[in-house]
Amino acid sequence: MTAPDQNPVPDDSALPDDRHFGEQGGRLTYGSYLRLEQLLTAQVPESDPPAHDELLFITVHQVYELWFNQLLHDLVAVRGAMLDGRLWWARHLLHRVDVIERVLVTQLEVLETMTPQDFLEFRERLAPASGFQSVQYRELEFLSGAKDPGFLRRFRGLSDAERARLERRLDEPTLWDAFVHVLAQAGLPAADDDQVRGSLLAVARDRERYGEVWELAEGLLDHDERAAQWRARHVQMVERQIGTKSGTGGSSGAPYLRSRLPLRYYPLLWEMRAHL
Repeated sequence: MTAPDQNPVPDDSALPDDRHFGEQGGRLTYGSYLRLEQLLTAQVPESDPPAHDELLFITVHQVYELWFNQLLHDLVAVRGAMLDGRLWWARHLLHRVDVIERVLVTQLEVLETMTPQDFLEFRERLAPASGFQSVQYRELEFLSGAKDPGFLRRFRGLSDAERARLERRLDEPTLWDAFVHVLAQAGLPAADDDQVRGSLLAVARDRERYGEVWELAEGLLDHDERAAQWRARHVQMVERQIGTKSGTGGSSGAPYLRSRLPLRYYPLLWEMRAHL
């Protein structure tokens, strides 16, 4: 008598017809799930013949927009969690936001592998498109607390859907509004900036009692700091590529970007440090 096979090959005919795992199921593939056919055909150079580095330029900016989409997804959830009192979830997502934003800063190094000469091969083809027109980036600023209705007036190329999204962000509570709600829910005065200043000091001086609130404040400060680091790194990259030339969208280029460096989403969190 022969010994039974210790590793028999499974009989596919014995498996149910509604298989979901393994290639036998055939219902979903890696490519179809990630929509790779659409994704990998979305990089369309404007230069003719295509400049070698234009693919890199498009790819980096598209990746930024994907990350911006994820950041909006998570920061909206952070705001909701703070308003609902789920502070642990807000802290967890703020940590993820911090990790993603670190990636955004270092990702600029990829773009800097393109020399100014290589960029000039296709830069003129980009006008009047400009990073200034990134709607998702403006949504992130509005949601974070830096609302600027003037952006809607300055940028006339918005589609109706894009304008509606930005108007909605202008009308919605910011992350700071949600954090002030957290202070109030913790029994701390938060009716105006003066009360918030005092409450922030109370939180900082009694972390045993207000530990969750302190960690949230630190998470928001991380978000603010990473955004500032990205702006600073971005202007250096622009100056390295085009010097003092005007932006393709008509802005002053690097000088405009430098004017944005002092922006802070949560000035009271920074100010509080001086009073500890």
